[in-house]
Amino acid sequence: MNLPDDVRYTKEHEWVRVEGTTATVGITDHAQEQLGDITYVELPRAGKAVKQTGELAVVESVKAASDVYAPVGGTVSGVNAELNEHPEKINADPYGAGWLCTLSGVAAAELDALMTAAQYAAFLKETQ
Repeated sequence: MNLPDDVRYTKEHEWVRVEGTTATVGITDHAQEQLGDITYVELPRAGKAVKQTGELAVVESVKAASDVYAPVGGTVSGVNAELNEHPEKINADPYGAGWLCTLSGVAAAELDALMTAAQYAAFLKETQ
């Protein structure tokens, strides 16, 4: 398993990468594998305020629909509109082109509650 070191992870299989004051959010490779072929993404609207662990988006696949929760709180500052036409980008590149949205106003302290790549890898081993 090849997990990026520059992101933090949740037990619900979301990830967040903070660059400056912007946090980029997506679902993990493990999550997209479990879901199978992703067919639709309901993205949050720009300007929506979310709390840490609050509902952020919905990802639908051939198997199921799954809520995506905010790994950190903030305000939605942008969405990956490419996913409206090409939701399969999440399957192909969950940590790159398959990102869901960006958040601004993120509290750094909330990141400390999330798992590092090594912690997430150990978590996955424990739960399988």
